[in-house]
Amino acid sequence: MIITDTHTHLYSDQFKDDRDEMIQRALDAGVSRFFIPAIDSTYNDVMFQLEHDFPKNVFLMMGLHPTSVKENYKEELLLVKDWIDKRNFYAIGEIGIDLYWDKSFLQQQQDAFKTQIEWAKQKELPIVIHCRDAFDEIFEILEEVNDDKLRGIFHCFSGNIEQAHRAISYNMKLGIGGVVTFKNGKIDQFLNQINLKHIVLETDSPYLAPTPYRGKRNESSYIINVLEKLVTIYNLSPEAIAKITTKNSENVFGI
Repeated sequence: MIITDTHTHLYSDQFKDDRDEMIQRALDAGVSRFFIPAIDSTYNDVMFQLEHDFPKNVFLMMGLHPTSVKENYKEELLLVKDWIDKRNFYAIGEIGIDLYWDKSFLQQQQDAFKTQIEWAKQKELPIVIHCRDAFDEIFEILEEVNDDKLRGIFHCFSGNIEQAHRAISYNMKLGIGGVVTFKNGKIDQFLNQINLKHIVLETDSPYLAPTPYRGKRNESSYIINVLEKLVTIYNLSPEAIAKITTKNSENVFGI
């Protein structure tokens, strides 16, 4: 049984004291593929080290996270472009719009998002979208750029069923993580109305740990709790959920 974590920040400082042990726990639990989203250039060295240390398990993305879009965002974008021209990545991500922490850079976030979508299309790569308090703004841009080259994952999906269907209409899979296990997460109430072919698993570790670890540091081995919740929602075996969602991730990332 191959389990794929399509979104995990293994390079996070929260893992600096036990990173290898944490990854081994995930491997022991059956999680054999880790897709690593970028944030900004300050994390590149540790990302590349992870790939070096776990070449069969770690798959890197490249991109500029919306919360890292500041006054110098064009310089950061140039570094992203330099890297995607220099070597292979599995996606452009995570990219998008985040209006939860700071609304003052909305225009710059929109520009960075559209620019990186264009690069993804040029490289025939999927995008991995970060959306927080910004469904309308994200959908506006996706509508503008929508074509047969647009594909990817709506990471950490936490919207309603209408937003889920709209995301899927842009050839996006829904990244389902710890939120689906929360009592107030709400997505568990309609997810069974979404065909499993549109779903991939993720942790977003070290963030958004699933129940019963909510509020603690998340790690990739906890994806088992997400998988078990989907077993209940879809009334399928763990093996079936793992097989289908891993196949979905393979279709996105091209592996």
